[in-house]
Amino acid sequence: MFVIVGAAGKVGYSTSLALREAGMPVRAILRDATQASRLSAIGCEVVLADLQDPAALGGAVADAHAVQVICPPTPQAPDAVADMRRSIDSVVQALQRARPGLVLAISDYGAHVAEDIGMPSVFHGFEESLRPLPMPKVFLRSAEHMEGWRGLIPVAAATGVLPTFHQHLDRPFPTVSAQDVGRMAADLLLHPGVASGARTVHAEGPRRYAASDVAQALGELLGRSVTAQAIPRAQWMEKFGRIVSESTARLLVGIYDAHQRGGLIDVEPGGSEVRHGTTGLVQALRLLVPGR
Repeated sequence: MFVIVGAAGKVGYSTSLALREAGMPVRAILRDATQASRLSAIGCEVVLADLQDPAALGGAVADAHAVQVICPPTPQAPDAVADMRRSIDSVVQALQRARPGLVLAISDYGAHVAEDIGMPSVFHGFEESLRPLPMPKVFLRSAEHMEGWRGLIPVAAATGVLPTFHQHLDRPFPTVSAQDVGRMAADLLLHPGVASGARTVHAEGPRRYAASDVAQALGELLGRSVTAQAIPRAQWMEKFGRIVSESTARLLVGIYDAHQRGGLIDVEPGGSEVRHGTTGLVQALRLLVPGR
């Protein structure tokens, strides 16, 4: 039995689908019953459990051969760090009870950095909390998702300007399709390549892209000229604060400050393993552009 915690998310669903296509039994752990139908449709057993309820979560992952765990932020949480740490503690308690044969944790580029760089630092804590567990572990660190540009596509379509928090418009950064992350995770669940301890794998796309490349790709898909434009640093908190809590906004600001410094939101130095997805930027964005 392969248990996917957060199976309704983009990565979780992709992992579940890939495992089902390989003929594997999958138990999809969801918080919201409204998301159950599409997982049931591909043959998953669906169990409801809240990420912050260790007893329910422990029961849901019982008898698992392998478990995929994720710790997504709650965008409107008043204290995003405390909220994510409660989820992490709950996951650790559940895994200690269930003792699955393998744990695969979806983590983040930059999680190796010890200093505070915003959201990746929460995932640094996530990995450190899981390391003492006795079963083999795989940390799959995901680059920035290509699908994260979805909310800015209407702006680019209407104005020909793509606002971006990346200040160096022509500096390539690691990015990946969420679907590719899920497929990589499924392959690692089936072939973990680790008998004890932890293995760290980085997931990014077929190549790196700059914000200017995203603008060019959207221009091709929208049929108009699109230019990337950096959002001034002084406006970041206000811009993020329109869509997330102040606490979450600070975590996001930390990411882009680290991007601006360079070399932090990247592969861990020292020969860490990198896997490359097959989905290119235009292919991923095409699914997000209406009529394409």
